[in-house]
Amino acid sequence: MKPLPPINDAILVALAQLVDDAQTGRRDPSHDQIGFCVEKAGLKHVDPLTQGQTVGKTKRLRAVFSQALNDDFKAAQKLTDILISHIRGLGGFRPTSPNYVGADAIHNLQAAFETEGFVLTNDGELSPKVLDSLSGAELTVALSTYVRRAQRGADDAALLTGTGKDLLEATAAHILVEIWNNSNPPHNFPTLLGQAFAALGLKTSQDKPQQGEPVQYCVHRAMFDAACAVNRLRNKEGTGHGHPWMPTLTPDEAKTAAQIMGIVAGMLIDVLRERKK
Repeated sequence: MKPLPPINDAILVALAQLVDDAQTGRRDPSHDQIGFCVEKAGLKHVDPLTQGQTVGKTKRLRAVFSQALNDDFKAAQKLTDILISHIRGLGGFRPTSPNYVGADAIHNLQAAFETEGFVLTNDGELSPKVLDSLSGAELTVALSTYVRRAQRGADDAALLTGTGKDLLEATAAHILVEIWNNSNPPHNFPTLLGQAFAALGLKTSQDKPQQGEPVQYCVHRAMFDAACAVNRLRNKEGTGHGHPWMPTLTPDEAKTAAQIMGIVAGMLIDVLRERKK
């Protein structure tokens, strides 16, 4: 299953530049073509043109995306994917095409996606950054982009495309390399996560409470237990091929599980960064 692309305010602005109205000649996508993309994403009801407003293409897209970001985030992601594919099909990423969007617009969109862990090639192909090729500080930064997306409930961020690992597993393995120089982590998830916690000086449920210990230790243990519980909800058979959660989970439960992943992984990354200072 192809992961849906990220969308935020910076990406929204950069996407709108792809259909800039400030031009002397005609350049597709036309208003009709934009309307097709909007309807296909299920966002026709927030399209200003369907509400009788007269707006340019750029303002029209900004309005649709802005409303979708607040009301239907997944539809906004779908529109992002549909729009980029449509513009690519029109030659928008080909310099010799009359529909070429321009190098500046492409570079701005590439930079906006980069901060979210996605790579947009010069010819308009969008995909998640493959983390297997990264290490050290670069991998820490890349994992952080998935952490932010998971904290917002994006379940496709919970399973890292191209690695075969989920977010917590990848983060824990990275910590063992960074702290203990251990590039052969255990395959058992509770053991792997427990070692990562230990490497960072955090407590797990295996560490019995001591009288007078800091209250933060209770939080550490709760986070560890929550992470192990969420890992048990993973759809192991679907790893790398489909939805990362067991099919019995409701969409709300899957969103909560992804957010828990993001919170725990985010804590580990934050502590790692402090240790590296």
